[in-house]
Amino acid sequence: MIKIVQFGEGNFLRTFVDAYFDTLNEEGGNYEVHIVKPITFGTLERFEKQNNVYHVVLRGMENGKAVETVKRIDVLGSVIDPFANQAAYYDLAKDESVKLIVSNTTEAGICFNEKDSIDGFEEITYPAKLTKFLYARFTAGLNGVYLLPVELIDNNATALKGCVDKYIALWNLPKGFKEWNDKQNFYCNTLVDRIVSGYPRDEETRAHLETLIGKKDELVSVGEPFGLWAVEKKGDIAKYVKEGVHNIEVVLTENIGYYKKRKVRVLNGSHTNLVPAGLWEGAVTVYDCMQDSRLSKFLLDTLEEEITPFVSDDVAATQVFADSVLDRFSNPYLNHLLTSISLNSISKWAARNLPSFKDYYTRHKKIAPNMTKGFSYLMKLYSSVVERGGKFFVSLPSREIELMDDLPYLRYFAQGGSVRGFMQDEKVWGEDLTAYESFADSVEENIRLLNEGKSLL
Repeated sequence: MIKIVQFGEGNFLRTFVDAYFDTLNEEGGNYEVHIVKPITFGTLERFEKQNNVYHVVLRGMENGKAVETVKRIDVLGSVIDPFANQAAYYDLAKDESVKLIVSNTTEAGICFNEKDSIDGFEEITYPAKLTKFLYARFTAGLNGVYLLPVELIDNNATALKGCVDKYIALWNLPKGFKEWNDKQNFYCNTLVDRIVSGYPRDEETRAHLETLIGKKDELVSVGEPFGLWAVEKKGDIAKYVKEGVHNIEVVLTENIGYYKKRKVRVLNGSHTNLVPAGLWEGAVTVYDCMQDSRLSKFLLDTLEEEITPFVSDDVAATQVFADSVLDRFSNPYLNHLLTSISLNSISKWAARNLPSFKDYYTRHKKIAPNMTKGFSYLMKLYSSVVERGGKFFVSLPSREIELMDDLPYLRYFAQGGSVRGFMQDEKVWGEDLTAYESFADSVEENIRLLNEGKSLL
């Protein structure tokens, strides 16, 4: 049996990675996924209630026809809360059958904190927890594993290994462990692509899916039929990760850069730039944005003028992918909530949009107009945040929403911090954004217009 340790129990991993390994089992494979809850937030009661079995519903348009495909997922071997049961966590580390580690802890999850202690657990970062997991495996005398993070940052596996290396040094772990980690563990950069809207929020859709499935499923997750997983080819990974179409299409490649750049900039970047504008202008879902003439034009113009030309020299090929993205955004089934996409928007904008913004600025010697508008809407949201009971809320023109991001960012604005000061923070952006001529002035002017009740579209 091939066992996979999966850090994260969220909708995306269950609708993408777990659906893939479940499909491999249907095709004669022998895989088992063991989920580890990476943070204290949330409970695992729904998994216990359903014996770790759930359904994925893929809804979309194929050849002009609406399709809804139900898939039962029973690939999960266990779902572990390591904060309540660390013994089970370390038992996995010492299981020789574990060959793969997958993670999705958002862009902000792969980070290093020099204050993390080797004796800690609940409060330390994911890479710190992973280092302790790998060290337990090393001390048990076992071989290494393949690590496939799916967090949407450039060179995600390289970044993850960099963090692990820092913890090895910080905690003064044995030289032999460092050598084992370097030689026996394969950190494979990856790119994932499937839009997942997750558990339906409205009663009508829940009732429809219950009828479709044949019973109530509190873990059901909705996604689109399209799926792509590009994985960096290292070692003998082909023994464990099979290429071809197995619910999703899997590509093993020695050069993942194009797939990564194309997806992060075109699909995720256009999402991230659109969301704050859509929220402020009254949209609830991505589909709503596509049905609004101003928002859809804003999205299209951003793609055509400020994103697509800077992905690769083959602009035509990138445009074909961009066209497919627009079709996917127009999928009426997904009900992809803007509030769901808005999670950790600051780090997302830095990872997904800032590179395109910089490329546009370098070529045209001026700021990108549409991404400046998108950033202005983003800063309007954050600069309007108020704290109540430890949560952070923003009053939009049409409703109130909760913002979820790193606490220092939210508290900075809740305590009256300025937009310009935030743009200057190199710890947030990796550089001083006010260095781009007229950027800060334009953002402040745009926020003034929004304060007056005007639209930037």
